Amino acid sequence: MNRNLALEFVRVTEAAALSAGRWTGRGEKNPADQAAVTAMRSAFESIEFDGLVVIGEGEMDEAPMLYIGERVGKGTGPRIDIACDPLEGTTITAKGGSEAIAVIAAAEAGGFLHAPDMYMNKIAVGRAAAGSIDITKSVTWNLSEVARASGKMVQDMMVIILDRPRHKELIAEVRAAGARIRLIGDGDVSAAVATAQEDTGVDILLGSGGAPEGVIAAAALRCLGGDMQAQLVFSDDAERSRARTMGIDDFDRVYKLHDLAHGNVMFIATGVTEGSFLEGVRYTGRGAMTHSIVMRSETGTVRDIRTKHHFDQKPRYGW
Repeated sequence: MNRNLALEFVRVTEAAALSAGRWTGRGEKNPADQAAVTAMRSAFESIEFDGLVVIGEGEMDEAPMLYIGERVGKGTGPRIDIACDPLEGTTITAKGGSEAIAVIAAAEAGGFLHAPDMYMNKIAVGRAAAGSIDITKSVTWNLSEVARASGKMVQDMMVIILDRPRHKELIAEVRAAGARIRLIGDGDVSAAVATAQEDTGVDILLGSGGAPEGVIAAAALRCLGGDMQAQLVFSDDAERSRARTMGIDDFDRVYKLHDLAHGNVMFIATGVTEGSFLEGVRYTGRGAMTHSIVMRSETGTVRDIRTKHHFDQKPRYGW
């Protein structure tokens, strides 16, 4: 993929973040999500590429969300598959919490697992522990192996887990093993990325979350040298039937990192609210400041981008 596309796509996540950021702490998650979707869709229209949304927020009948199968971009230029979440952390934004982001992952055509909108059990780690995880083994075994690979004691490790009733037994096992836990309300893409960022203090992500978010996280970990394994979690026959329509017939398959995102991939995100690796949108008298990250798997390049936006000179996306 043309490396210039990564810098084009950061304008898309910036637009979504700037639009959603105005809803921070206002208690309304749907308007925040809609603002991000509208801005992201509009910004895509200015970019010279032929994009297909393969991981989005729903099916066509759920529009105006960016839906699976939607074409984005000008329709000319390279064919690129897009996995996106215009606002990862709608509830976070509504409550004024931390770690909400606008995010895009991009791959050459066919580069992403076409994950159905269902739960996925995940384990993710950073570069130091890559190759040391096995989702088919116990949590205790994985904590021990990741600690060994990281040169740490288990009791010094930080495990990040979504705070959900379904994780009661998982949390109990992690505590019994002696590891520390950071419980989060939402935002497991940010949580997975945090495992590969040394200054976050997070060592491993465990638990189940959305499968689409798992694919987006896998793209980031490809760029950062981390590792991830996942298994789809089926709650009923309807989900199994839907998975079949998306080409999935092995319901017990363990998906490795390259199964989720392969080939040359990019990951682009802009902070909406304050987070562990991205600052949130900060509005000023003339405009706003945003903090973004742009990553490419082909080179391992990670760009930290801080942008000043002047609304009187850039009257787009409802500014």
